[in-house]
Amino acid sequence: MFEIIQIAVLPHNANYNYILHGGGETVIVDPSLSAPIIDVLKEKGWRADKIINTHHHWDHTDGNMELKEFYNAKVIGFSQDAHRIPGIDIPLNEGDEIQICGEKARIMFLPGHTTAHIAYYFEELDILFSGDVIFAMGCGRLFEGTYEQAYESLQTIASLPLHTKIYCAHEYTLTNGKFAQKIDAENEDIKTRMQITEKLREQNIPTIPTTVEIELKTNPFVRAKNVFEFEKIRKARDRF
Repeated sequence: MFEIIQIAVLPHNANYNYILHGGGETVIVDPSLSAPIIDVLKEKGWRADKIINTHHHWDHTDGNMELKEFYNAKVIGFSQDAHRIPGIDIPLNEGDEIQICGEKARIMFLPGHTTAHIAYYFEELDILFSGDVIFAMGCGRLFEGTYEQAYESLQTIASLPLHTKIYCAHEYTLTNGKFAQKIDAENEDIKTRMQITEKLREQNIPTIPTTVEIELKTNPFVRAKNVFEFEKIRKARDRF
């Protein structure tokens, strides 16, 4: 097992970058900025050995080059996104397995938010680093992919063991929860979760990670019965 350090960055601290440490190495997940990560690494006395990216968007990759130059870290990402991920050294394909901090991660291809989005699934640890595919009570906007792709990607995540911890990349839980309450007003699990979420955010405590089980109970996008219902909900969320 590796240690996970969660760093909130960018506007309103809404982006989460992760530092993984264990097995004799340190790995950075989706670095938005290099400076906050370097500060933590210096404090810990660690060096960044690898950088893993879920997709090419700037708020997941802007720290790549500085971290690579500062630590000679190897950048890892999806082969289909290699032309858009800064500094990529190791392109991976769906189903590939890699060693991260002494643990095995499997590459899951989860398009929708983008056409070349992946997640890193540590099956033995029941941990998923999901980027922008799924959020607490929400999901990523469709910038490139289709509704069918996004829906199937969410269903793939929903099929994982219930206790799987989902480390997504954004703290959007309050807004997502307000939307979820609007379209599923009688859902008692959402009401309870919102009470917990409000208390956590008042204290500036992250609501992430979430779990597959919690999302199955409270996430309207995961709970959609089919792609047509998902599309309707996603379009409503875009206007919310």
